Amino acid sequence: MAAAQSTLARSEGAGASYIWILAAVGLVAFGAASGVAIAFGETGAFYITLSLILAAAILLDFRIGAVALTLVLPISQTNFFPHSMFGIPALNPFNILVLATLVSYALRGRLAVLVPAPLVWLYVVPILIAGLIGMPNFERIFPSFFERETLSFTSAFGYFRDMAIRPLLIVATAMLVAAAVARAQRPERFIGAIIAAVWVIALLELAVLASAGVRLGALASVSGRDADYYDELGLHPNDLGRLFAVAYALLLFVWWETKNAVLKTVLFVTLGIAGIALVLTFSRGGFLGALIASGLFLLWKFNAKTLTLALIAAIFVLLLAPEPVYDRITMGFDSGDMNVVSAGRIEGIWAPLLPETLKSPIWGNGIGSVMWSDPLWNGMMLLVAHAHNAYLEAVLDMGFVGLALLLAFYWHVWRNFRALGANAYLSPEMRALFQGGAAALVVLLVTAWTGSSLRPEMEFSLLWIAIGMMYGMLARKPAN
Repeated sequence: MAAAQSTLARSEGAGASYIWILAAVGLVAFGAASGVAIAFGETGAFYITLSLILAAAILLDFRIGAVALTLVLPISQTNFFPHSMFGIPALNPFNILVLATLVSYALRGRLAVLVPAPLVWLYVVPILIAGLIGMPNFERIFPSFFERETLSFTSAFGYFRDMAIRPLLIVATAMLVAAAVARAQRPERFIGAIIAAVWVIALLELAVLASAGVRLGALASVSGRDADYYDELGLHPNDLGRLFAVAYALLLFVWWETKNAVLKTVLFVTLGIAGIALVLTFSRGGFLGALIASGLFLLWKFNAKTLTLALIAAIFVLLLAPEPVYDRITMGFDSGDMNVVSAGRIEGIWAPLLPETLKSPIWGNGIGSVMWSDPLWNGMMLLVAHAHNAYLEAVLDMGFVGLALLLAFYWHVWRNFRALGANAYLSPEMRALFQGGAAALVVLLVTAWTGSSLRPEMEFSLLWIAIGMMYGMLARKPAN
């Protein structure tokens, strides 16, 4: 017994020493890197310093990194977040956080948790193969995309990095969240991280619009939606609309189910700020997504109380929604022309691209194949870099096989969301989050008909966080 206690004490001491050695090395590296960063530039120094402080903490507990990544992910593609530092494209705070969290977890956990088979074979591998198929077509990309600086790569390798690898960092973030949830004593705390992420991106949007002093009517117009204030933010209003629709779907169910008065109040205010931010995007896809989430909430939670709540909410929206909202929703209806209603998508994008699906219907033409398509080169379609229809894009880029694999993955996610949403052993908040995740998945699949992608996109980053939490909860289950 004494020998066992001695051995245990030695192992604990060795473990503690190991952690403190890592912390010391991290602090030394932090000091050295900070000095170099300050010598090169104040802004870069700030982000490098902040990133390395977090990295040092993450080395002690990778779950800190998972929470930080949840907060950072929705804003990581805005212009307010650095995408490169000191002229090195891959050197940015987001990549540093991902790497530090991955290393910290690799020192402590099983990497198998990060690579569930359905995710790898139905989702990640097909995307990587599509990226490889597209690499030889780099030289055929329409020159205007480079002239307008729409693309950040200048080589075939850069194409593969930006079009195939970089979006998968969203998936990597979700899996690091999965690993953290699998080990968390109270996984419900990650709901708090989602709430904080919603506040960060919502306040950022509101600050940009307030500083621009733009009117609601201008925001609702086509010209206003392409104005400089959205360029300043770095995200298209349609992307923001879908992001807030997903956030609304996730948090609405948690707000309804939680018995914690403080959390319920915070969620109510958060839903309010997300709703305001969603309205200010004037995104019809975002409006549709919020309507879908509300409809599923009413369907799945139907009783007299929810029906009354839905009627009150509907009356409230109808009375307070400004006229530009109705103008935006009904845009093109008076023309009787579906092409006008679709903002030119039918005749300007979808119809010209349909023959392209026959070039390689089985495995597709490679990611981003619209950029070198014949209709684009021949001036037969609008100058756009994607198909504005996720299903058409999937067939063009990955073929019908790729589309089937992506949909099989989302079916796998749907089944697990629904199963966990009905699991009596989970807390009410976690069950509700997965119910909201199922609603958010429907939002993705429906709004994808007019934009976005079935591949990882930033507007669905919070849905990916929920998918990560799903895998984390599944990893906590006993083997039987």
